[in-house]
Amino acid sequence: MAKSEIQDMKEKLAKFVKERDWEKYHNPKDIAVALSVESNELLELFQWKNPEESFQLLKEKREDVELEIADILHFLIEFSNITGIDLYEAFNKKLAINEKRYPKELVKGKSNKYTYYQNKQ
Repeated sequence: MAKSEIQDMKEKLAKFVKERDWEKYHNPKDIAVALSVESNELLELFQWKNPEESFQLLKEKREDVELEIADILHFLIEFSNITGIDLYEAFNKKLAINEKRYPKELVKGKSNKYTYYQNKQ
């Protein structure tokens, strides 16, 4: 997703919120809560599914999954709108941090947390 696409989504969402006079309800805490709730609704779809069943669920309930991830993206974008956080910059910053935390030479095919690798570099 290009930066211009992110900006387009931010503008569309800002317009949507403004047209409904919802700015008064949108603060960092409440949007973070809403983001968590929506993430848990996505998680609920996969609850009690093994990995194979989770892929089957994607085939059977793809639209439900898509709508939940859209809700998550909606609140993530709204959080960035009200806090002034640039999603594109934050993403790239975090990716650079993770590239250092998880050097491909050490972590390839492994799933340990980055702290496991700190003394092994």
